[in-house]
Amino acid sequence: MNILSNTTAVILAAGKGTRMKSEHPKVATALAGRPLLVHVMDHLKNANVNKQIIVVGYKKEEVISICKGREDLTFCEQKEQLGTGHAVLVCKDALKDFQGTVLVACGDAPMISPTSFSSLIELHTSGKYAATIMSAEMDKPHGYGRIIRSADDGSVLRIVEEKDANPEEKSVKEVNTGTYCFSSEYLWDGLASVGNSNSQNEYYLPDLIKIFREKNLKVGAMKLKSSIESYGINSPEDLEFLSNIIATVPKK
Repeated sequence: MNILSNTTAVILAAGKGTRMKSEHPKVATALAGRPLLVHVMDHLKNANVNKQIIVVGYKKEEVISICKGREDLTFCEQKEQLGTGHAVLVCKDALKDFQGTVLVACGDAPMISPTSFSSLIELHTSGKYAATIMSAEMDKPHGYGRIIRSADDGSVLRIVEEKDANPEEKSVKEVNTGTYCFSSEYLWDGLASVGNSNSQNEYYLPDLIKIFREKNLKVGAMKLKSSIESYGINSPEDLEFLSNIIATVPKK
C-alpha cells in the first residue's frame, strides 16, 4: 500500500486568533490571495494526502465555506478550546476505523511544502516510529516549544513549551513546528494519558512525546531544511512578513 495514501491529515483550524485583531477565524486570513487553510490543504493534497479532517470551532460555518467543493473532507467540531491534544481527540470517532498514519498539521502554517509533508510521512513509516515531529532550527526560538534530546544518543525525549521551560531548555534552538505524524495504533491510548497540569491548563499534544518515551516507544524528528516553512501566522506582523517572502518567490 502507498504510505502516502494510507495517511489521514488532521488540520487544526478551530482557533479565533485574537492577536490577528479580526472577527474572522484565523485560518480564513488571506495570504497571497488565498486563505491560510487553503494553502495547507493544497500542500497536503499535492503530497498525496487526500483524506483530510478539519477541526473547526470559532465561526465554524465560515471555515466550512472556505472548503466548499473539496472531496474527502470531514469536519470535527472542538466546542471548547482546551488545547491541541483535545483538538485531535475530537476526531477519535471519525478515525475509529482508520489504521495508518495520522498527520497533524496547523491550519495557520501555510508555508510547509508538499515535499516536506511527504518526507515526514516517509521518515515516520520507514523508521517505524510511534510519533515523528517536524522540527526547525531557529536563531530566535522565543514562543516555540523546544525539542529536548538525549545527550547520549540524540533521540527525542520530550517537547517543553516556552511557558514551562527552564533557562537551559530555553537556550535550545531546535523547535517544534506543531506538525507531527502519529501511528494510529498508539495515538488514542496516548491522548487518554495527556493531562492539563501546565501554565495554560490545556491538553498539549506535544505531551504525547514524553508519554510515548515512557512506554519505550520510538519517537523521531525531521528537521526542516528551511525554517521559513515552519512559520505560522499569529499576528498582522507575521502576515506581513510571510506576504513579503512570498512576493519575492518567482511564479511558476
